[in-house]
Amino acid sequence: MSFYKMTIAGLERELPICKVNDKLDIAGFVIFGDVEITVASAAELIKKCPEFDAIVAPEAKAIPLAHEMARQSGKPYYICRKGAKLYMQNPVSVNVRSITTDKEQTLFLDSLEGNKLTGKRVVILDDVISTGESLLAVEKLLEKFDTNIVAKAAILAEGDAAKRDDIVFLEELPLFFHD
Repeated sequence: MSFYKMTIAGLERELPICKVNDKLDIAGFVIFGDVEITVASAAELIKKCPEFDAIVAPEAKAIPLAHEMARQSGKPYYICRKGAKLYMQNPVSVNVRSITTDKEQTLFLDSLEGNKLTGKRVVILDDVISTGESLLAVEKLLEKFDTNIVAKAAILAEGDAAKRDDIVFLEELPLFFHD
């Protein structure tokens, strides 16, 4: 297996190169279990984001980052779930497709949580932004609750996402194309 070496929030990491299809490989960044990178990345993202009242992230890999940013900032965080849960009161949903999933998914936000976000300054957070589809899905969910999205942020921006001027990120993650 080959690796891509990079520095994130002052910490060196070797990311495994993973095949997406016959023409594209990506460097796999998995935040789960890496407490050091989670804590350091959360601190750096808080410095780069404008003032906010809450954090909203899609389920799953962004959860530790959202938790740590909430812990460091003292602001609450909310997770857009990949499935409706029994405890949800009138869940609101949108569909999403990302580069790392092979089929369309649906994200859900409990109306009770969404209503707490009405009029609030919100940071939409993810671990890696690539196509931006996950961010867009969360953004569509938040529009239903009249929130004020002040930033869309991630640890890494992959490929063309790094050229966007509407996101906050720490490092660029290249895509690896081949014939």
